[in-house]
Amino acid sequence: MFELYGHPFSSFTWKVLIALAERRVAFRFRQVDPGHPDNSARLAAMSPTGQFPVLVHDGREICESNVIIEYLDLHAPGDPPMVPADAAGALEARMMADIFDDYVNGVMQQVVGDALQPEGERSVRAVVRAKGQLLRSYDWLEAKLSAREWASGGDFGIADCAAAPALFYADWVEPIPAGCPALRAYRARLLARPSIAHVVDEARPYRRLFPLGAPDRD
Repeated sequence: MFELYGHPFSSFTWKVLIALAERRVAFRFRQVDPGHPDNSARLAAMSPTGQFPVLVHDGREICESNVIIEYLDLHAPGDPPMVPADAAGALEARMMADIFDDYVNGVMQQVVGDALQPEGERSVRAVVRAKGQLLRSYDWLEAKLSAREWASGGDFGIADCAAAPALFYADWVEPIPAGCPALRAYRARLLARPSIAHVVDEARPYRRLFPLGAPDRD
């Protein structure tokens, strides 16, 4: 049995939940929040910084969402794999996953993190800079995705697992502009995919946690 420690509203937990759903893998979800102190304590012992997600399987404790997804390719394989078998395709998939993690999700979280600070400690300059970085990433992704259905140019995979939560929340923080029609269409394709639509629905009860106020859409 696989066990996943995380939270339904967490973008990095989403990545693994999507991969598990794509593979139709049975697992036990261990929600980490103040209402589940035992799960929180267990996570703190498994993760270097107490961050989720963490997958537990066959006596192994696996941290980092991208590593967990690759672990599922080994221990709950499907066709196609989340990471392509050919070396060039694997590099492209990993690169795109990292870009969504670092240059979309990570930058979006800078804005969210600022909103969580006491009012006197917030930085307008940092928020403006982060939103500018998101817009630059959108432009880059628009060119990259203009002739692609899925992020790495092949089948749905690890990069799309990363893209779904990254673009879902980033569009709440800095809407994808009309000048990026391919990126907007890609986000819509992601949200229409059953594995992702399920994760979005499971997270709906927690939208009140979004410090900027969740928009009345999606």
